[in-house]
Amino acid sequence: MNVLQINSSVRRVQDGQGSFSTRLASELVEALKAQHAGASVTVRDLGLNPTPVMDEAALGALFTPADARSAEQNARVAENDALINELQAHDAIVIGAPMINFGIPTQLKNWIDAVARAGTTFRYTANGPEGLVKGKKVYVVLARGGVYRDQPSDTMVPYLKTVLGFLGMTDVSFIYAEGLAMGPDAEAAAVAGARAQIAELFSPATV
Repeated sequence: MNVLQINSSVRRVQDGQGSFSTRLASELVEALKAQHAGASVTVRDLGLNPTPVMDEAALGALFTPADARSAEQNARVAENDALINELQAHDAIVIGAPMINFGIPTQLKNWIDAVARAGTTFRYTANGPEGLVKGKKVYVVLARGGVYRDQPSDTMVPYLKTVLGFLGMTDVSFIYAEGLAMGPDAEAAAVAGARAQIAELFSPATV
């Protein structure tokens, strides 16, 4: 079992405080490790080491044939290649995703833009698009100040289901920590609720 933990919060975690999504994602990874002896974990911190934005230079590099690229273009494509190879090399993907202005963080969107590549992680066929990142189990830990689950204002879950599924990752579980900005009692309840969801996912009756 190779586990890739992707943290997208820009907030640090120190002394058990800081980013809720990162802390809870780490707890989920520990639950995975407890079930899979010898599991290896790779942590990609997009807040600390952000993926470059998909700008005109990046697009130019990707659409230039490999034998015609400049050194700078080769270096830019290599960055995305490394992220794609990392994704493909892991069995389980754990994503910590705080809500920012009703959506996912820029850091996470840039990572998605980097790993979504036609012909590599998806392809178009006569029967429509086919995702090429297959056989993965994905866990997404959502941290949100308000309560948005199953509401029209929740753009995160539909988007992530769509884009991950488009790439072939259809086995996705969402863990919700909501109401984190609604006072100390609501915060405590949100964290406890998320921990209960994690425990349920890895209970003997569920696994």
